[in-house]
Amino acid sequence: MKKAAESTRVKHSATREQLEQDILAAAKRLFAKRGFGGVSLDHVAREVGVSKQNLLYYFPSKEELYRRVLHGVLDVWLSYMDALSHRADDPEQALREYIAGKLRFSREHPDDSRVYANEVISGAPIFSAEIAARVIPALQADVAIFNRWARLGLCRPVDGRHLMILLWASTQAYADWASQISLVLEKPALEVQDFEAAESLLVDMVLRTVLIAAPAAAPAQSRRRSSR
Repeated sequence: MKKAAESTRVKHSATREQLEQDILAAAKRLFAKRGFGGVSLDHVAREVGVSKQNLLYYFPSKEELYRRVLHGVLDVWLSYMDALSHRADDPEQALREYIAGKLRFSREHPDDSRVYANEVISGAPIFSAEIAARVIPALQADVAIFNRWARLGLCRPVDGRHLMILLWASTQAYADWASQISLVLEKPALEVQDFEAAESLLVDMVLRTVLIAAPAAAPAQSRRRSSR
């Protein structure tokens, strides 16, 4: 009897955790399309297929649900920002991997990028404190790496803040403005080769700006890896 009761509790816990993840995934899709103001808890409940009362058991308010979504988005986004620290003594490879990672984020997590963009474009009325607490330190760490490279003669002196802002804008555009880019490219949706073309161009532009010596040709294996 004890084992049966324990097994039931484990299954119940797993079911609750799955439902919570389903709610977060549905909310992210809706917030990405409509922004915070265009989504209600009723919308989310219908998207998941549960009652609003059941949803409120997990998330007592829309703002709490929105914050949970944004925290998850920021976790993923920041995980793609640490490539520079992993290659702190190799500017060329660090920048190649950083650009590839940010474009991979846009391709694999477009809703994440759009939710974050919607919040920031509206002035970050709900999530500004969290952005300041988490994004700014990550940016400062990357700027410090650029400054160190310049002191060591590994790259030209650059304003790392503006370089990172330009990299964010150019890579995240392929998620946030995917519909426009698809129209310009005259295709129904962006494909893997479009991200590869963007990566190749961005890497070439950035390396020629930042590096002192001419960049080496990217190996085919690296290009294939970045498209996965």
